[in-house]
Amino acid sequence: MAFLKFNKSELVNLSYSLKREIISANKTGAYCNTSIVTCNTRRYHGLLAVPVDKFGGRKHLLLSSMDESLVLNGKQFNLGIHCYGDIYEPRGHKYIIDFEADPVPKVTYKVGGMVLTKTILLVPDADQVMVRYDLLNAPAKVKLLLTPFLAFRDIHALTFENPSARQQGWEVANGMAWNLYDGFPDLNIQFNTKEAVFVSTPCWYKGVTYSDEYRRGFDCREDLYVPGHFEVVMKEGDAIVFSASVSEVVPTGLKRHFDALVAKAPEITSFHDQLVHCADLLIQDRNGKKKVTAGFSWMYTGLLRETLMAAPGLTLFAAGDKASFEEILDNLIADEQERLFHKTTQVEAPLRLAAALRQYIEIGGSGKHIWNKYGSVVKGILESYLPGRRVEVTMHPNGLLWAQLEGWALSWMNAYIDGRPVTERAGYQVETNALWYHSIAFALEMERKYGNPDGDFVREWSKIKALVKENFQPMFWNARAGYLADYVDNAGQHLEVRPNMIYAIVEEDMPVDPEVASSILHVIDNELVTRRGIRTLSPRSVDYKGVYEGSQHERDLAYHGGSTRVYLLAPYIWSGFRFKGQSFVKKAEWLVEGFYEDLNKHGVGAFSELYDGDPPHEPHGAISSALSTAALLMADYAISKFRKEE
Repeated sequence: MAFLKFNKSELVNLSYSLKREIISANKTGAYCNTSIVTCNTRRYHGLLAVPVDKFGGRKHLLLSSMDESLVLNGKQFNLGIHCYGDIYEPRGHKYIIDFEADPVPKVTYKVGGMVLTKTILLVPDADQVMVRYDLLNAPAKVKLLLTPFLAFRDIHALTFENPSARQQGWEVANGMAWNLYDGFPDLNIQFNTKEAVFVSTPCWYKGVTYSDEYRRGFDCREDLYVPGHFEVVMKEGDAIVFSASVSEVVPTGLKRHFDALVAKAPEITSFHDQLVHCADLLIQDRNGKKKVTAGFSWMYTGLLRETLMAAPGLTLFAAGDKASFEEILDNLIADEQERLFHKTTQVEAPLRLAAALRQYIEIGGSGKHIWNKYGSVVKGILESYLPGRRVEVTMHPNGLLWAQLEGWALSWMNAYIDGRPVTERAGYQVETNALWYHSIAFALEMERKYGNPDGDFVREWSKIKALVKENFQPMFWNARAGYLADYVDNAGQHLEVRPNMIYAIVEEDMPVDPEVASSILHVIDNELVTRRGIRTLSPRSVDYKGVYEGSQHERDLAYHGGSTRVYLLAPYIWSGFRFKGQSFVKKAEWLVEGFYEDLNKHGVGAFSELYDGDPPHEPHGAISSALSTAALLMADYAISKFRKEE
């Protein structure tokens, strides 16, 4: 029995089914993403999107959809579904009676006495999607019509009828191929049978509308090129497999290859299995370089902050995969020299390397090996924050880091409206300075153990660490309020209750006194913790936005102004265990279990980027987030660790 299922009453209700998406991804960076009734509701949706190396590796959508029709006794039944303005046509969802999400997505249609299943498989190691159709029941022979809708565009863009599109395709083994524009790879559509016949009826389907883009106030209509359709006759018990790929394949082995890949698909029997499976999909291994994809469908691959924060969870805590963790880290360091050592608009991001390495040690990594390999990188990062090294952030005489660059939000809270940051936070940022302190402490600890304990680095940076600790608490602590200021500028402390202060207390060596740490945790517990992550702003604030909905402007105000973040559970849960020990196990379990209840929402079987700050805490953002997935894996590890110590 499938781990995730939907019934007919849920599927035919478009207000329900269109909000639930399936996502399949693979190691090449390709993905397949649509709603559970296979109606595309976002510009990012499609059967096959692939990175295109000639366009800098950015993802491009080749095959938007493949519409199915069944013809019996001269009568045609259309199983596809598209939106045009506010009209859905055809309305093939009314024939869907069942949907299963694992091990691969399968949709079951029932039309009179005909029952057809459609199983969608993204090939794990190729820019290729395969779809298998099984005719389970039929009173007579049935003609299956398959109509491809071609996009050939960047996933962030839209396309329209234009004279530059090369509409003419060419024959390949058991199929046809197209390539609409220069620089794109070919799209080869091939069948496991030579009986599939292509009928050329080229046209543009205009005004295809993406309802989710419309709801969010974005451009939402495009034209898709339809070159014709394929026809194949089936009888009860027949199975047809088609492949859409950037490379021509040997079609006679498609069905065998499809069945073999499904048989190898990981069996999902628990929520933890689902977490590990999602983690694997978020690690791309294209052209021999492993990188973390920040999220599907629209987030980028190889980002500095997201990789440093997510890589430990996706590799070390998911499967103890030290080799993959180091490979990802090595690729990131090679690619991000500028941001690590010279300039970045996320000033705390380079400092997260130390935290990632500390997590490596937590799961059994050799401290000596880690410091021998990455010690010089950590030292180089620390030194880059010294006076005169960076324009966006620098160490002041008090040892603290001051971040300021006119018009830029120099932290992870980097939403913009009309080109201006929503939360600029120029000055001393609490999380940046907490991570600064922890990075220095980590470097000194490692250098004393595995480097030169009597050298210049230990001598000079011990003084800086002492200076940071001396000034951190007086700078950020507000005794009257009972928590740390979110940031401090020339006007003084900014006392919005935000989660950034959690980083001050996440490590044993803290820049604040224990009683201050307890007060911080108490405030976070009372004002920010929800069952779907940690709020980005307290509901007591006049700027609090508890629902992440509406126009782009409204959502940008809520993005860091009240919506929750799942990834903040990781530092919160670790801090909870440090202060409360085994007594925190029940609460940690309660916090994590809520996300498993949502596996049939938003991204089916995936873990969302953010949630509403207000109950019932609906999911939003990227349907499969690397930060969220990694944080839940780290939380699982912490819960298991402390449960064993009971």
